[in-house]
Amino acid sequence: MSNKKVLKQEQFPELLKEIPKLPDVIYTVGDLPESDKPIFYIAIIGTRKFSEYGKYACERIVKELAEQKNNIDIVIVSGIALGIDAIAHQAALKNNLKTIAVPGSGLDFSVLHPRTNHGLARGIIESDGCLLSEFDWKMPAAAYMFPQRNRIVAGLSHATFVIEAPERSGALITANFALDFNRDVCALPGSIFNENSSGTNKLIKAGSIPVTTATDILKTFEPYEEIEEGMPVAEIENLTENEKKILSLLGDQTNKDELIRKSGLSIIETNTTLTSMQLKGIIKEFGGNIYRI
Repeated sequence: MSNKKVLKQEQFPELLKEIPKLPDVIYTVGDLPESDKPIFYIAIIGTRKFSEYGKYACERIVKELAEQKNNIDIVIVSGIALGIDAIAHQAALKNNLKTIAVPGSGLDFSVLHPRTNHGLARGIIESDGCLLSEFDWKMPAAAYMFPQRNRIVAGLSHATFVIEAPERSGALITANFALDFNRDVCALPGSIFNENSSGTNKLIKAGSIPVTTATDILKTFEPYEEIEEGMPVAEIENLTENEKKILSLLGDQTNKDELIRKSGLSIIETNTTLTSMQLKGIIKEFGGNIYRI
């Protein structure tokens, strides 16, 4: 691996320096972000056993973050675990956002955990992102290392956004670290009948910030000036009248039969319009529901 560095405490990212019980050194592969603009570090985390709702919500929120028009840069931080962590890193790369991955192991590819995300790790490095760990290069993953990793994820970030998490979840450990460090915690609301949303709904009840658009997260960052929500004007102008009608009726998750009834379009017109919108990357359809992305 090229561009390997061992950083001493005085070289740590400024936010990380604020947490108690700092490691003596951290190991990095790739480049930590640098910018003339303020940098907003957002941890995006969640369960490995994600739902399609959680996946689409993560992709949509990251896309919206990338579309923000303010004079700030955004960096996505996560733990490169299977599930929501990997989806967050992938969405960052897709939308040209820098991303930092913090595994629960050393950074040498002989031990980097999980092995199934080695390709993602290489993609992060090649896209000027960074792998970061407090563990020695060739230290293999062990159960006790993941809470320590979660502490670093929270410590690196201005805000921690939990996408989906059961009540017993490592993502909630990260959220608790963020609260201990006096950082903002955000959570995606979900169904009261879905175990994956039990942890996030509990966070919201306890005072965490509910997130339905990227603006909810951006408002936690002091240099951020509120922007107009929604799709950029240029994209709206390129939609057909039927597509605009469908778009106006969409929530985060909309039942297709309900959409047909509310739109007043025929089944054929609706299906044609939805197919066009999927090709344009505006929506996804899964299990009879339509998701805006």
